[in-house]
Amino acid sequence: MLTVYIYQKCSTCRDAIKWLDLHGVEYTAKPIRETPPSRKELETALKLMDGNIRRLFNTSGMDYRAQGLAERLPGMTDDEAIALLTSNGNLVKRPFVIGNGLALTGFKPDLWSKALL
Repeated sequence: MLTVYIYQKCSTCRDAIKWLDLHGVEYTAKPIRETPPSRKELETALKLMDGNIRRLFNTSGMDYRAQGLAERLPGMTDDEAIALLTSNGNLVKRPFVIGNGLALTGFKPDLWSKALL
């Protein structure tokens, strides 16, 4: 079963949910701010994304900019970065999808079609 972490006020997340529903993809939705992805989920996603930790971060978000993560992230260990992500769901790129041996961040219909259909 897929788990999709979303922020209800995010239009991209709403578009992703509509896409999943339209294509009959089963999922469980979780609020990303209140229930950020777990350490295990993020570690799994990191492996599936070839170890590119930056792909897990919402680099356009206010929290990312306020914490100066563009400068700090390259010097952080994966453990430090994952600890930040688990403590603040605003830092996680959304929608964040994990399950069935795959991980996706952001919503790109072409990529989602290849991965999920």
